[in-house]
Amino acid sequence: MRGATRAKWAVGTVAVALVATACGGGGGGGGGDGKGVLSSSWGDPQNPLEPANTNEVQGGKVLDMIFRGLKRYDPKTGEAEDMLARKIETKDQQNYTVTIKKGWKFSNGEPVTAQSFVDAWNYGALIDNNQKNAYFFGYIEGYEKVHPESGKSSAKTLSGLRVKDDHTFTVRLNQKFSTWPQTLGYPAFAPLPRAFFKDHDGWLKKPVGNGPYKVESYTKGSAMKLRKWGGYTGPDKARNGGVDLRVYTDNNTAYTDLQAGNLDLSDDIPAAQLKNAKADLGDRYINQPAGIIQTLTFPMYDPKWGSQKMAKVRQGLSMAIDRKTITRQIFQNTRTPASDWTSPVLKADGGYKAGLCGTACAYKPAEARKLIKEGGGLPGGKVTVTYNADTGSHKDWVDALCNSVNKVLKNDKACVGNPVGTFADYRNQITAKKMKGPFRAGWQMDYPLIQNFLQPMYYTDASSNDGKYSNKQFDKLVDEANAETDRQAAVRKFQDAEKVLVKDMPVIPLWYQNGSGGYTDRLSDVRLNQFSVPVYDRIKVGS
Repeated sequence: MRGATRAKWAVGTVAVALVATACGGGGGGGGGDGKGVLSSSWGDPQNPLEPANTNEVQGGKVLDMIFRGLKRYDPKTGEAEDMLARKIETKDQQNYTVTIKKGWKFSNGEPVTAQSFVDAWNYGALIDNNQKNAYFFGYIEGYEKVHPESGKSSAKTLSGLRVKDDHTFTVRLNQKFSTWPQTLGYPAFAPLPRAFFKDHDGWLKKPVGNGPYKVESYTKGSAMKLRKWGGYTGPDKARNGGVDLRVYTDNNTAYTDLQAGNLDLSDDIPAAQLKNAKADLGDRYINQPAGIIQTLTFPMYDPKWGSQKMAKVRQGLSMAIDRKTITRQIFQNTRTPASDWTSPVLKADGGYKAGLCGTACAYKPAEARKLIKEGGGLPGGKVTVTYNADTGSHKDWVDALCNSVNKVLKNDKACVGNPVGTFADYRNQITAKKMKGPFRAGWQMDYPLIQNFLQPMYYTDASSNDGKYSNKQFDKLVDEANAETDRQAAVRKFQDAEKVLVKDMPVIPLWYQNGSGGYTDRLSDVRLNQFSVPVYDRIKVGS
């Protein structure tokens, strides 16, 4: 998960999970009266749940439940629709006037005002606060002063933000960005109450938002309990009494609990169980396209992997991976071999282009061996693929990937997996730039737009550019695409930027991922949104 800015024209597709009702075990009674509490599998987030500091899936699930911003992405279509925004106006695509709706409050009773947004955005952008998603505010004038590339900030607030009254503020961008309003559904742009600033430590222990749920308690390593907030006035009030997010470090255990009725919902079906899930769960098994791509990222900051000469080795490794066999045997065709760096949910008019990667993403054993040899061979004669071992059945596919590489290179020890115990530890190692070889770096879109698949991951110093890739031509093409007001012209520019990735191969596209999950017969109206996250507020709980 999580990136930078986006464009409005690409719309995701979502299949709605079939509904079943009955009774079973789980997280409390309800009888379909809107009071029942459901239990759902989860993992501890990497960082505290500040909106501008959460850029991974588990934390994102919570933010989507306890916050509402100016825009919200429709769970079915992916369209950016007004939530707190009454209107967002511009005459020149650079100066915007934002008017928010009246009557909104935080769950502690504070009103949501224009100042709530401006204060939150200034906090998120300021380098002193070390927020992971500060990059999202990079298009607002004055960002370079509050978040310089090096050294201390020379300003504490963004000069491009101005509060006009309680319900109106203005935004001046540092360049024309016609689709900027469509970026505002991302959680980093959520408003914050005064309590966040007055008692920051207290707020972090029990976050206060303005969404349909509020946090009741959180015990790290165990569970977070969220409960329906009765004072919520938005159009998407929760249809249940709350959600208990239970921490699992092994998705096989979660699946076993789901089958036994000890867990109501799991959105991470183990790879080994995919062949059985339909038979086990029937219509309560969810398998639908999602805006997710699995990749291998190279540590471009490591001279052994990041030099231009090593581009041939990186391309060769990509061509040594038998994606078709792995997606069939390991994932039971719930994955599709990737041939670009986006997702088919974007569709052709939104930027997805099948085959854009060309032979560099095809299984070509002879060519793979040739390129790796021309590039000087594997550093130290071996490639180590690092992954987190606690979620996602990653060991299965990493082993299969290495077997494919080893077969191509005719060396059983050429490729090995390197598991890291927990996702949090794994992310910490990535952030600290400790990776010595390629590592798992799947991307779950923040919004269904081609820009979101490219800029956050590959633009110089972007927030989710974990491999620290940098290419001036790529950056230039992305900037030009963002400034385009014509949809198809912008799409073509972004695709030109993708062609730079083909040449450099800083990240290997592996496969596009479906969302998969399952639930007990206590629940009804269960679906995943286009981001493969359960739409918790729509779920009904039976007895």
